[in-house]
Amino acid sequence: MEDKAKMDNRSRMKEIRQVLFRNKITRGVTPEKLRVILEELGPTYIKLGQIMSLHSDILPKAYCDELMKLNSDVAPMPFSEVTEVINRSYREDWHEVFSSIDEKPLGSASIAQVHRAVLKTGEDVVVKVQRKGIYDTMARDIGLLHRLVHLMPPVGGIKNVVDLGMVLDEMWAVAQEEMDFIKEAANVEEFSRNNAGIKYVRIPHLYHEYTTTRVLVMEYVGGCSIDDRDHLLSRGYDLQEVGRKLVNNYIKQVMEDGFFHADPHPGNVKVHDGKIVWIDMGMMGRLSVRDKELMERAVRAIAVTDISSLESTILELCERKGKVDEGRLYKELRVLVNRYGKMSLGSIDIIEFFMQVLDIMKENGLKIPHGMTMLGRGLNHMQGVLSVISPEINMMEIAASRIKEQAVENFDIGKELKRGGKKLYTAAYKTVELPPLIKNVLEEYLNGQAQVNIKLDATREMSDLLRRLVRNIVMGLWVMALLIGSSIICTTDMHPQMLGIPALGFFGFMLAFAICLYIFIRHWFTRNK
Repeated sequence: MEDKAKMDNRSRMKEIRQVLFRNKITRGVTPEKLRVILEELGPTYIKLGQIMSLHSDILPKAYCDELMKLNSDVAPMPFSEVTEVINRSYREDWHEVFSSIDEKPLGSASIAQVHRAVLKTGEDVVVKVQRKGIYDTMARDIGLLHRLVHLMPPVGGIKNVVDLGMVLDEMWAVAQEEMDFIKEAANVEEFSRNNAGIKYVRIPHLYHEYTTTRVLVMEYVGGCSIDDRDHLLSRGYDLQEVGRKLVNNYIKQVMEDGFFHADPHPGNVKVHDGKIVWIDMGMMGRLSVRDKELMERAVRAIAVTDISSLESTILELCERKGKVDEGRLYKELRVLVNRYGKMSLGSIDIIEFFMQVLDIMKENGLKIPHGMTMLGRGLNHMQGVLSVISPEINMMEIAASRIKEQAVENFDIGKELKRGGKKLYTAAYKTVELPPLIKNVLEEYLNGQAQVNIKLDATREMSDLLRRLVRNIVMGLWVMALLIGSSIICTTDMHPQMLGIPALGFFGFMLAFAICLYIFIRHWFTRNK
């Protein structure tokens, strides 16, 4: 058995090497090349690529955008393997649970595929079945990828900007979570509770008794994909209403629940019987209460052009990967706020704005919370759906109005008075401390003990100017010293002599002349630069 595993590893390693060298990986890895390589390596790597596309905090934006193009539809596994997985999960024959299962799958992805079925009790259901051996296959492939990372060139590609070992570890952690259908079942339950009071939203019923780590059974819901314009119009749906309700519900998931669908592509969102139906809860995003509060504070800071507040909010939200250049961060945020601060909410592209904020965080050495990157992916899918059914709807406008409504609904005068009282007390306390501090500073100054630490961050142009200035002053001092020294030597009868003057003085004059000539020539050739 062990020998067979080693042979499988060697065979797979050889296959991976062939794909890598066929795509000339030693010349660097462009976003397009990475996508092609993953597609050629098969379903496991396609799934890894889709998970990698979530990590705009780790990968450059160009790579994330390209990896989002990966197609999740793969060749279905044979029906005999489907029934084998079900039988092993239930520890009995599938006929004991289902009266029938359609052999042709409704959909087939890299981790699982879905079949329509009928329970013995008569209910129409869908059965999500994990691919046979997918966990072991992905674990093996991740291990092989760790070993192959060193084949990538150190410059000119993705390895130059990201720690691939860390990326692989992140990918495996997310993949393991998505392969656990018990976890997905818990997601369905939580999502259902959060949306129970919304009449236009429906979540298919989950059959707990038939759900295991590798098999998930849910109610079958018909209808059409949410971006099927023709079908929706033929059934009399108002596309504006559908789009607005979709965005309203998604903003509610993010801003109120802090638990949202991270993969809302058209295949996972349907319309049936006048309701929006959310399916496939394998990939969900989560924001903590603190994350939500900081997001709201950031929106308010942008609205009133408070760059300092926005900077402090971002620093509080993110984890610092190293030393952060706060001067550069402030400058980049000021440019962003000045660009968007004067625009009406209806004219702001929320995806473009969100991605620019993420880029600023990443470029300044700030690690973005995982929930924020999941939100970026979700918003991107939502924008794609809206562009098909109702392109005139603006998500930023709806989000802002919802934040205002939530602020009014959640306004607690007691809480606000308490918060205001704390701020007043803090201000009063610090005011009382101020006179002693001023007295100490003045005493130190009078005693000659005061120190002032100043940090100056000069621009590159200013640094170059100061460097040239100092160099020229030093050279001028050398010339002056040589001229004075040589003149003094020339008043003596020192031997040997050249042209009637001491040779040492002559060489001093010549060296001073050479330095002056060098300065003149350098100035002549650099004056227009």
